[in-house]
Amino acid sequence: MKTILAAYATAPVTDDWQPELHARYLDGIKQLSSIRGIEHPFTGQLHPHDDDWFLQNIDPNWDFVFTGVPGIMGRLGKNPHFGIASDNPEGRAEGIAFYQQMRAAVHKLNAHLGRKAVDFIQLHTSPNRTGSASSVASLVESLKEIQSWDWDGAELVIEHCDAFVEGTQPEKGFLTLEEEIQAVSEVNRACGCEIGLSVNWGRSALETRSVQGPLQHLQAAREAGLLRGFMFSGISDQDTPYGVWRDTHMPPAEIFEGGSFAEGSLLTAEQMKASLEVADWSSLDFLGIKIGVRPQDLGADARVAYNRDALAALDLFTKG
Repeated sequence: MKTILAAYATAPVTDDWQPELHARYLDGIKQLSSIRGIEHPFTGQLHPHDDDWFLQNIDPNWDFVFTGVPGIMGRLGKNPHFGIASDNPEGRAEGIAFYQQMRAAVHKLNAHLGRKAVDFIQLHTSPNRTGSASSVASLVESLKEIQSWDWDGAELVIEHCDAFVEGTQPEKGFLTLEEEIQAVSEVNRACGCEIGLSVNWGRSALETRSVQGPLQHLQAAREAGLLRGFMFSGISDQDTPYGVWRDTHMPPAEIFEGGSFAEGSLLTAEQMKASLEVADWSSLDFLGIKIGVRPQDLGADARVAYNRDALAALDLFTKG
């Protein structure tokens, strides 16, 4: 199985848009032969800065998994009620409108490539419960509408992010996995659709403050018959440049000597192997890597190297 790479999470960080630097970075990503495509961030239009630049610089053979997290977090900063699980009518309407914008971007990308290149849309169950109320009932109503649209071949999954847990400070604070399973199962029965779930290793570890969390979430999603995708992001319980229990997509701990990895990461070779087994990885629709890097001023080539080595680590455990 060729993997999905969330290349945007490792893209160069600059104060202003530098298309030449980002093109150099993407040129390096294109050389990674083990990927089938990329996870693409949606903020309100196909590309945050320049749709035409994006269409000219992607590999036309890539497949795509869209994620709305960057756009959602930006909107939550302005409106804490924003999201498709919101009990606030205006906030929920804004959340639905956001996915209408995403749908238009999917059609634009597919039309440019002349094929149905977008495989999956990852939906997210905002708002953050520390600032607004949300519920299964609100999510069900939103999903019924969203699944009825023409997604030009793309399938829908809810990516589980860290849920609100009493006594801890969440990064996302969205619905629990159990609530998402309940909502998706209800909508699938009512509408005859096949919405699924995806899990991010680091976000599940963050929610539970434990390396057991990802295993529990993968198992629950599988038992519900809904697990479609799985992305590896690391996290740490130590004071590292990536923070303590922060959703910064830390690279894995050292998997092989001489590679670009991250000291203090809880995402070890042992945890990767255990998670792949619980996920029954060969039956997934997509499997991938999503990492960030430190320091922020790291050059484009070094950023590509971190992705190369994380992908190589995954290959070790899926080609045996």
